[in-house]
Amino acid sequence: MNHARKKLMSGFTLIELMIVVAIIGILAAVAIPKFADLINKSREGSTKANLASVRSALRIYYGDTEGIYPGDNLACLTANAKYLGEIPAARVPSYHAATSKVCTGMYAAGGCVTGLGAPSMWDDHLGALWIYWETDTPPMMGTLRQKGDFWIGCTHLDSKGAGWSTF
Repeated sequence: MNHARKKLMSGFTLIELMIVVAIIGILAAVAIPKFADLINKSREGSTKANLASVRSALRIYYGDTEGIYPGDNLACLTANAKYLGEIPAARVPSYHAATSKVCTGMYAAGGCVTGLGAPSMWDDHLGALWIYWETDTPPMMGTLRQKGDFWIGCTHLDSKGAGWSTF
């Protein structure tokens, strides 16, 4: 009889279960925002890596053509996948939709044009985040740009408080 009574009384009390649930709730309240922040940081890293890969492809093209940068919207980099399979998407978490569209200073066919008065940052005008300066003429305002410059046109800062193209 004593053995049967011990079997019925084994288990957790309601207070113990409530304490465990409260601890799990506190841990979740701390962990979920950290997890969301890590996802945004990984997207930022991906975008900066994409920026670096396009800049590397531009340098290789420059070397292959003996000192000439592309004069188009970078379509020549993806032709026959010689330098890049495709222009990668720029993703600026929480601010802009992902896009692989490239805006240029003057070239218009198949892309968008910032014009010679383009500011150093473009901030998603015409749905593009990648900006390529394909002309020898410097912009009339903003940061001085030279032929071959490639950057992310977003005025927002990344999670470290730096500009997207300044790494």
